[in-house]
Amino acid sequence: MINEKKQNSDDIRTKINFLSKSFGFDVCKITKPEIPNKIQKNFQKFLKNKLFGEMDWLKKTEYRRKSPINLWPEAKSAIVLGLNYGPKDDPLLKNKKKDLGNISVYATGEDYHKVFKGKLKRFASKLFPILNKDKYLDLKVFVDTAPLLEKPLAQLAGLGWQGKHTNLVSKEFGSWLFLGVILLNKEIPVDMPENDHCGSCEACLNICPTEAFIGPYEIDPRKCISYLTIEYSGKISEIFMEKMGNRIYGCDDCLAICPWNKFAKLSSEIKFSEVDKDFSLEILLTLDKHSFKKKFAKSPIKRIGRERFIRNCCIAAGNSKNKIYKKQLKYLLDNEKSEIILYAAKWENNRLV
Repeated sequence: MINEKKQNSDDIRTKINFLSKSFGFDVCKITKPEIPNKIQKNFQKFLKNKLFGEMDWLKKTEYRRKSPINLWPEAKSAIVLGLNYGPKDDPLLKNKKKDLGNISVYATGEDYHKVFKGKLKRFASKLFPILNKDKYLDLKVFVDTAPLLEKPLAQLAGLGWQGKHTNLVSKEFGSWLFLGVILLNKEIPVDMPENDHCGSCEACLNICPTEAFIGPYEIDPRKCISYLTIEYSGKISEIFMEKMGNRIYGCDDCLAICPWNKFAKLSSEIKFSEVDKDFSLEILLTLDKHSFKKKFAKSPIKRIGRERFIRNCCIAAGNSKNKIYKKQLKYLLDNEKSEIILYAAKWENNRLV
């Protein structure tokens, strides 16, 4: 009887995993929708210390975010899926190309929220026949935007572990996995959690340009270039401007330096390949609202809007110390109304003297 039950459990996991592959997912694991108390307390400490900066939605959704069951009380299982977005080249090489705007790997292709969620919904619709055609089966689909702690769930499911840079690391895919979660109101067999394999390595902590890490497994996002270029809407402090280099949307340094990337693979998802390879600062600085929206129509970059984007480009141009940008700079100083952009443009002007 016990062997039969185990066989049925293995059979369900095998079928779900096989189905996930048919939809293009690279990894699929199952866990219970429970977040350990230690992780919940760490999250509460993060909020108490107000490290979230302008990301006040983290505070507003604290209760629901601490546990998937708080988000949906009927949840009994969580299927966690990963999509590999591994890049062709080492992202660290882009830091040296001062004439180009450096955009985080995840944002060089089409908006992963739309790509992932479309796959996830189609996959979810095919789960009903596998799970015994349970007429009471219900499920919820989540990709990044919901108040859900995906990374701890991914570790509990066995996709990887949260490294010292607080991001997920996979033995098979390195730093490059998008995550999606399906919560179900039915108990299904779970996979084994993954252990931490960082060891004594602190490469990710040491490479951070702005020293945003408080210590291993703890970050102050307010100092992080990804936060500053994407989430932060104000005037960036001069303390961080020079350290930003040519990064205009996100930063991959702590991800890219991870030794586990030696096992990473190039993404097979065509929509994650670069949609637009022209990130010349000379061109980006000339974008008005219309051309910005058109250029980034399919990209997650459109979310931050033109004001933050041009602010970031001004800083990158200033860090290049190349006077070729004087023409674009003069136009911005003469015509721009945004105080955020003008502040960055004036800083750039002082750098290009």
